[in-house]
Amino acid sequence: MGTRVMVRHNLTVMFETGQGDLPDFFRSMEVEVVSSLPYFLEQQTDAQRGRGVFEKSIAALAKLNAVGYGMEDSGLILNLVYNPVGAFLPPPQISIEADFKRELLARHKVSFNHLYTITNMPIKRFLDYLRRSGNEERYMRKLVEAFNPGAVVW
Repeated sequence: MGTRVMVRHNLTVMFETGQGDLPDFFRSMEVEVVSSLPYFLEQQTDAQRGRGVFEKSIAALAKLNAVGYGMEDSGLILNLVYNPVGAFLPPPQISIEADFKRELLARHKVSFNHLYTITNMPIKRFLDYLRRSGNEERYMRKLVEAFNPGAVVW
């Protein structure tokens, strides 16, 4: 129908019973795949998401690459999302994207198109964490100082 469709995909779900055909399904529908990967190193990813998550995520990325996702000139878009843990803002998107691309390719032979960095909104559980850890005021100040009016569309 000519409509761009993006799917927010949990990489590890691909290894659940009945979900192994997702790469082929995504390819047949030509959807853009967007998946979180906490970091390009196992220790940090597993610390945030649980033991074995990094290994499964890398295996899932390899399966997506095998059907063309994230490969140059395939037209099949695979984007990753990074957001820091704790009361931190992400580094500049362009620099951490280069780090992710270099390290994932060198260490695991997997590739992707783009990396999006996101900032945690200070609401609900994250706000509770900021308050418990004594970081609310510091984090709010960081947000204000990092505000980019050019990113606002009216």
